[in-house]
Amino acid sequence: MTQTSDNVTWLTQEAYNQLKAELEYLSGPARTEIAVKIAAAREEGDLRENGGYHAAKEEQGKMELRVRQLTQLLEHAKVGEAPAADGVVAPGMLVTIAFDGDEDDTLEFLLASREYASTEIETYSPQSPLGSGVNGKKIGEDAEYELPNGRKSSVKILAATPYTG
Repeated sequence: MTQTSDNVTWLTQEAYNQLKAELEYLSGPARTEIAVKIAAAREEGDLRENGGYHAAKEEQGKMELRVRQLTQLLEHAKVGEAPAADGVVAPGMLVTIAFDGDEDDTLEFLLASREYASTEIETYSPQSPLGSGVNGKKIGEDAEYELPNGRKSSVKILAATPYTG
């Protein structure tokens, strides 16, 4: 659970440890693995028509980009406590909302930095229109945010609990 402001990213100790472990893996064993793949593909012959070589190089580029992102993120990170379970929406919380007052049309999401996104649960950044609209609101309150077309929409906060992973 993270909150980014003024180039500082707030992380719980758990989130910091998870991202640091990912960085250590990508900087060490993953680099070795990709170097082996590239070397094996190089030995297959003509590099201009070698799909395996080009795929391995592309994978290496994506991995190095992620290493740079994680390095920058962790350099500017501040470790803090998980948000309180006080019913106020804050980064690091699992939030349930109802669209336009229809309590049957709901969405549950994690309010956190995209760095903490997973495939298990949808994640909205605190800087996104919906994230900034619900941030700081209490359970039961309505929140308004701007849609991409410029129109306003409102949601009702149904639940807000600290995300435990």
